[in-house]
Amino acid sequence: MGIDLSREATNEQKHNVTDYINKVLNLIEKEQISEEEAAWITKETVDGFREHVNPGFLAYRKTVTKDGQFAAVEWSDNGACFKDVNGKEYIDCLGGFGIYNVGHRNPKVVKAVTDQLKRQALHSQDLLDPLRAILAKILADITPGDLKYAFFTNSGTESVEAALKLAKMYSERTTFISTTRAFHGKSLGSLSGTAKGMFRKPFLPLIPGFRHVPFGDIDMMRKTFEVCTSVGEDVAAVILEPIQGEGGIILPPENYLKGVRELCDQFGALLIFDEVQTGMGRTGKMFAADLYEVVPDIICLAKAFGGGVMPAGAIVAKEEVFKSWFPNPFMHTTTFGGNPLACAAAIATIGVLIEEKLPERAAEVGGYFLEELQEAAKGHEDKVLEIRGKGLMIGIEFHKDEIGYEVSKGMFDLGVLVAGTLINSKTIRIEPALTISYEEVDKVVSTFKQVLSTVKE
Repeated sequence: MGIDLSREATNEQKHNVTDYINKVLNLIEKEQISEEEAAWITKETVDGFREHVNPGFLAYRKTVTKDGQFAAVEWSDNGACFKDVNGKEYIDCLGGFGIYNVGHRNPKVVKAVTDQLKRQALHSQDLLDPLRAILAKILADITPGDLKYAFFTNSGTESVEAALKLAKMYSERTTFISTTRAFHGKSLGSLSGTAKGMFRKPFLPLIPGFRHVPFGDIDMMRKTFEVCTSVGEDVAAVILEPIQGEGGIILPPENYLKGVRELCDQFGALLIFDEVQTGMGRTGKMFAADLYEVVPDIICLAKAFGGGVMPAGAIVAKEEVFKSWFPNPFMHTTTFGGNPLACAAAIATIGVLIEEKLPERAAEVGGYFLEELQEAAKGHEDKVLEIRGKGLMIGIEFHKDEIGYEVSKGMFDLGVLVAGTLINSKTIRIEPALTISYEEVDKVVSTFKQVLSTVKE
């Protein structure tokens, strides 16, 4: 009988994979790693990104860091900071694009998830899972106005997809109004509402029926409603971010959001607030809807909703809107949305936000942060166009993209992580944990001031 060489090769390959897995799991288990182990992790990470993830990430990191630091590999985190695999600590002002509102590895959130994991990780999909019901009740209590029913997702783009589908079922209308510089995600439905052409063009045609109007222009919004009505394309919903995040931390003009609410009521359209980035205390209120005293028909949540520990998202809608899903709850589903671990994380996160008054703290610390950054930028008006924000959602806009890149590089080299926004490259965001200390704020400001003085126009 001949030897099956292919089978032997396969068995050897499996053996190698098993050894590799065990080595990695042993490293994960360690509280401290050696310099040799750190070097091995760095090499495996860089090689893995180049050969098996996407080499584009390596090229990107080179453009926003100095020298060889593009290979910085994150390894641990706590509070408002994270450490790379070599032990260097960074103040995190990117915050995973705004997911660490209650801090990195908040102990109460970690405990809730760990406790739930000891009992049950995922649900059967058929029986009634208690934490989903409990979290939905909590959301009904804390969200604005008469928002009542919740559907749970795993991410922001999924929340937007759910909101768009719910709006379509509610009225059977198919026209949506979004805004310029909007970012709602990158799956096909949410991408249809997103504004940046670079993200959209390769995937055209997208979902039909989307119109984009300038953010903040209530007259153009009104005219678009009128035109849509006149040609028989009645608007199902307006979707917008109360404060545009990826667009460059763009604040709405005074009474703009109230004006949009009035137009939606006048024309029988729904108002969807994408609070994936602005929600969960970021802007100084639990939701930006509270900040501007406007109640949407549907609110989209994610990012910080899982406490920086679990991927989690949700939409919460008024009963009149949500009831179109009552006859068949399987019209829109997700396997992992609302799983026990995610719900435990979200419940604990909301508890921390309320108990520790983190939205109020975001308003207070954010006001101080904004003023200090504006003071630090004085004398550099040739480089800095504007510094603006609400709470701990702050944008620093430069006159040129290149200045923003250089400032990001310099700050990273000195232990502060910032990054540009996806739609507006000239603006870098400041979105730290809402638990960031005044001492850490002062360090970020002094670093910004130091770097700004060395950057050329």
